Amino acid sequence: MISNLKGTFSQISNNNKRSAIREILKLTQNPEIISFAGGLPAPESFPVDALDTIVSDMLHEEGAAVLQYDATEGVKELREVLLKKYEAEGTQATLDNFIITTGSQQGLDLVGKIFVNDGDVVICGLPSYLGGIGAFKAYGAKMEGIPMDEQGMSAKLLEAKLETLKQQGIKPKFIYVIPDFQNPTGITMPESRRMEIIALAHKYDVLIVEDCPYREVRFEGEPQRMMYDLDNDNHVITLGTFSKIFAPGFRIGWVLGPKDVNEKIVIAKQSADLCTPTFVQKIAVRYMNSGIFESNLKKTIDLYHQRRDVMLAEMEKHMPDCVKWTRPEGGMFLFITLPENMDALELFHKAIDKKVAFVTGNVFYCDGGGTNTIRLNFSYVNNEKAIAGIGRLADIIKAELLVKA
Repeated sequence: MISNLKGTFSQISNNNKRSAIREILKLTQNPEIISFAGGLPAPESFPVDALDTIVSDMLHEEGAAVLQYDATEGVKELREVLLKKYEAEGTQATLDNFIITTGSQQGLDLVGKIFVNDGDVVICGLPSYLGGIGAFKAYGAKMEGIPMDEQGMSAKLLEAKLETLKQQGIKPKFIYVIPDFQNPTGITMPESRRMEIIALAHKYDVLIVEDCPYREVRFEGEPQRMMYDLDNDNHVITLGTFSKIFAPGFRIGWVLGPKDVNEKIVIAKQSADLCTPTFVQKIAVRYMNSGIFESNLKKTIDLYHQRRDVMLAEMEKHMPDCVKWTRPEGGMFLFITLPENMDALELFHKAIDKKVAFVTGNVFYCDGGGTNTIRLNFSYVNNEKAIAGIGRLADIIKAELLVKA
């Protein structure tokens, strides 16, 4: 081994840290642990039988063609399927507005790669998706967090931050938002708030990166229009994925963005992986065109709705009054706020001892805050385990309240 390996690694490599959530998940592999920690879709939602037929038919009918390289932009037929899907929702776009990525996480990485220089400011919510924060920080972004209220990122506080940065001669590269069933809070941003943030992006000439991994998984309330659709000046780049509505193991996502941005993303992707695997893209095309997608998505939504309701009912039944939580209208997560003097990390270790796991909320705060918050996933664990797990968690919190009294 060379004498100074650390000095040989790039600055980006040395600055990168292991994902806090991935490290926590290692502690939850014990099958005795009831885990609300992962952002995992329910395995019951995966269309295994349908895929068995689709893959067999595809290999028989298309043969070696599905095993070949394809365009960096993505398989044309899949982009056409996505274009049709979005046009049915009222989106104005062309094929050139779509790029297929290896999961939406690659989309986040590519956005960071093409926009962020070391020290550039990127704005996000407090809290916000850890994977997005990590992707942007990897390229040297300085994350500036904007507190959230019950409608998402505060437009008032965002404007104050943008004005302060302007007075300092600093122009943020973009505003990162997850407007539908936000990770980690589960909050959905109403159209009025989306319009306020878009107006600020226009006023201060800043891009918006709209991350939409959960948008289709709505089980109550009214769907809100995407910020991409509400904008009229190419200020919004939208990321989507099949991971929550089809199968995460396929690792298929996409970018819906302005052509000038997409050209840079294609170049960046070419040096990363040449193209997203043709095989899985071709499967996705057949699945989307089979008519199974819509019916299976409905089953998934119904399942998550039921599991959310069970979790909320158990929390109402067992949690002390001083504990507050969000009530998401869809998605996969809800967010708990504990009393200010309670440390979620201390609770986590006690919870692991009692065979229940969650993610501490502080990992989603770019400013180190949120030490008294917890994220729970309700999509993965069945109702029986959820009832037992929430009961255990409530007992741990009650015991901690007695200690803090």
